[in-house]
Amino acid sequence: MSTKATFYHAGCPVCVAAERTVAEGLDRSKFNVEIVHLGEHKSRVAEAERAGVKSVPALVIGGQAFHINHGADLSVLKA
Repeated sequence: MSTKATFYHAGCPVCVAAERTVAEGLDRSKFNVEIVHLGEHKSRVAEAERAGVKSVPALVIGGQAFHINHGADLSVLKA
């Protein structure tokens, strides 16, 4: 059984680099990876917030949020 991993980003250069390095680098036999572009799917910002995401890019694995560098605060995406 694989662990769910959700990578939230906003499409900025920092986010795209993190997606290529982190999200795409996860072992797909161990992780069920979903990539969510919050700039395109604003309806999922609240979901990211509930998962503990404060800024993007962020990776949520097994309910734990891991913030990667700093592209944008989640509050900016809600505006």
